[in-house]
Amino acid sequence: MTVGLSTTNLANVWLNELDTLATHAKLHIGDPTAAGAGAPSTVTTRQPVAWTAASAGVKNMNGSISWTNWAGSSETLSHLSLWNNITAGNFSFSVAFTTPRAVVSGDTLTVTSLSVSQAPLAA
Repeated sequence: MTVGLSTTNLANVWLNELDTLATHAKLHIGDPTAAGAGAPSTVTTRQPVAWTAASAGVKNMNGSISWTNWAGSSETLSHLSLWNNITAGNFSFSVAFTTPRAVVSGDTLTVTSLSVSQAPLAA
């Protein structure tokens, strides 16, 4: 047996908590910092996030997240923060984009994949 987290009894259970802890996403132009409030985008609307059920210690975003008809300043987006509420609530975690994205007025930004995993898993 490999040392690690029980996939069924712990890793997937923890990951499925994201269904209530990470329900909305916000954009950033730099590291959101430990409180999730640093380097916010000029577009502050949080978009809803849906998740698949965790499996094998991995939880994936279900579908995509889009910000349409960009109305903020021209900027380069580099991070995403996840929250448990559309306007207030608690910061859960942040991620960096693989490649930062420049946006200008009228653009649409779509995040097509987001995965969270637990490791190591007991085998």
